Amino acid sequence: MPKKTVVDFMQMKKEGRKVVFLTAYDAMLARLEEEAGVDMILVGDSVGNTLLGYETTLPVTMEEMLIFTRAVRRGAPNTFVIGDMPFMSYQCSIREAVLNAGRFVKEAGADAIKLEGGRRVAPQVKAIAEAGMLVMGHIGLTPQSAAQFGGWRAQGRDAESALKLLEDAVALEEAGAFAVLVEGVPGAVTAEITRRLSIPVYGIGAGKPCDGQLLIVYDLLGLYEVFQPKFVKRYGHLAREVVAMLRQYAEEVRQGIFPGPEHDYGIPPDQLDRFRQAIAGGLPRSSE
Repeated sequence: MPKKTVVDFMQMKKEGRKVVFLTAYDAMLARLEEEAGVDMILVGDSVGNTLLGYETTLPVTMEEMLIFTRAVRRGAPNTFVIGDMPFMSYQCSIREAVLNAGRFVKEAGADAIKLEGGRRVAPQVKAIAEAGMLVMGHIGLTPQSAAQFGGWRAQGRDAESALKLLEDAVALEEAGAFAVLVEGVPGAVTAEITRRLSIPVYGIGAGKPCDGQLLIVYDLLGLYEVFQPKFVKRYGHLAREVVAMLRQYAEEVRQGIFPGPEHDYGIPPDQLDRFRQAIAGGLPRSSE
């Protein structure tokens, strides 16, 4: 199946076909997601929580994000891949934002980048888009600035904040974003944003009425058990299954069950006899 483009995503919005959107951080999961027919992959800075062991996404660096984005690109060469710009890679200046966005595209093979914020990052979005790159905006519960909200709290639950979200979304479209991701927002607010914008609107914890759905793949698989957001549906409990398999392996090693004869490469009996005869008189010395 050929890689989808922004033209395809716009057509899917017009036709009411939902985009399937997941995170991935390595080549193996990216390959599986491509095989499953996922439309779009985000190499999220959530890698800080899932793979790097950070408590938040804030410590994640550009170099780390480029490594993971390259891996995903190799694993899913025929899927639209978005690199997530980490904290302080675009906030300081427009020039730095453009340069770092360019690194995702040029060095890691990303098809687009994502950054957090609405009106306050509209100048960065405009500059990146004018430099010829695709930009996805991200509004609502934006993890990089969660401290300003008092933690991980849903946004847009009153009329005033909901209106600000709509204004943010409109500003991102006007700045040249090709799509907007809405996180942690009531579905009724997402519905209005989706209706008002001509570009696709995707949701993560933002209800059903949008143009596609994103989940963190470790949440979906039940691999990340630190906490489960309200909006997450776990389609499996792989963490428990993995622990059970690891315990079985440990027990088999301790009891001498693994490895068994079927795991041994073996050596023909005549070759084994020759080997034993050769060392019967003592081990050969290496030449000096």
